[in-house]
Amino acid sequence: MSNLNIDAARLWDSLMETAEIGGTPDGGIARLTLSDDDRRVRDWLRAQCDALGMTMTVDEVGNMFATRPGRRADLPPIAMGSHLDTQPTGGRFDGVLGVLAGLEVLRTLDAAGYQTEAPLMLVNWTNEEGSRFAPAMLGSGVYAGVYGRDHADSRTDAAGETFGAALDRIGWRGEAKAGSVRFGAMFELHIEQGPILEAEGRQIGVVTGVQGLRWFDLVMTGTAAHTGSTPMTMRRNALLGMAQVIEGIDRIARSHPDAVGTIGFLEVSPNSHNVIPGEVRATIDLRHPRDAVLDAMEREITDLIRATAEAQELGWRLDPVSRVAPVAFDPGCIESVRAGANAAGLSTRDMISGAGHDAVHAAAVAPTTMIFVPCKDGLSHNPAESTLPEECAAGAQVLLEAVLDYDRRRTNRREDAA
Repeated sequence: MSNLNIDAARLWDSLMETAEIGGTPDGGIARLTLSDDDRRVRDWLRAQCDALGMTMTVDEVGNMFATRPGRRADLPPIAMGSHLDTQPTGGRFDGVLGVLAGLEVLRTLDAAGYQTEAPLMLVNWTNEEGSRFAPAMLGSGVYAGVYGRDHADSRTDAAGETFGAALDRIGWRGEAKAGSVRFGAMFELHIEQGPILEAEGRQIGVVTGVQGLRWFDLVMTGTAAHTGSTPMTMRRNALLGMAQVIEGIDRIARSHPDAVGTIGFLEVSPNSHNVIPGEVRATIDLRHPRDAVLDAMEREITDLIRATAEAQELGWRLDPVSRVAPVAFDPGCIESVRAGANAAGLSTRDMISGAGHDAVHAAAVAPTTMIFVPCKDGLSHNPAESTLPEECAAGAQVLLEAVLDYDRRRTNRREDAA
């Protein structure tokens, strides 16, 4: 054990302070990426890092990297972090805990005068949620080379503003080329966003990987017509076709163990009381730990859409938006999380993450893993999202211990190799 203890009250105060930036009357946060509130919370984080004497670098898609020197400048930094943007009806912990717990680790080390061998880095990834600009995990995706900067800049929100214009407007486009700020490993602390830890009474989730994710945009087109004068036998109702697709996607997902399938967004046009819907747009979200199952689900859903459209005499278009392969996290990082939880005296459970995270893209460029803490009733992306102060503190303590353990192990390996 390191004999270093994070300040639980200070961490909680930071969580509650930042929750006021974009805070909503129901206790949640609506801090959409690249909004004015996103700018304010970024400014707040920069000020905290400046107070610790850290060096801040911002890349061309707004990813923030703050570095604390280690004893050895020849070692790549060990990164901690997550994201500060939220859903429109977000809670106070999703993403935010990972960034502020990383900040608390750095504050703890600073107060103790403790210097690691490798530099440490705090990261705030841009547009993890994807609620304003799709796809999700966009900033880390550009960093990892999954997307280009031009692709990111061209993403538009519901009002027609582009990602690039919004980033420039809030003044957080940096000069560093995406991917040029390197780190040697990354640890991301996050709330579970599911019910397992709470149900089993476990304190820490040791995350061994993340299931694959595929997002699609679906458009079904019929004929907008008067509801009173168009016979049922002569209708081309796009909403009826979409309703059958929604039911079918649920049925297909249930037929594959461990799979989930969801339509979470619908836009009906013209959306009038007495007009048969002529066009319906929807998003499809498929997830599973194995690519082969995702391939099968994609084929089955495409066949379902085609058959439904033919039966209802509808047009259709299915466009891929995001494709993230299942990820297995680094065994060395995982071992450090186990050691960190053991040092802190906390119970653990191995887990596969059901949600996507920036760690997915980070894992493509450096050893990476995640740490989960419980959230009440497994609820997330909701103002009622709740994680107790002691649970936040436990996660931050494991993060501290894991980073120190990884720093020691890596330094020893390098010395043995020399």
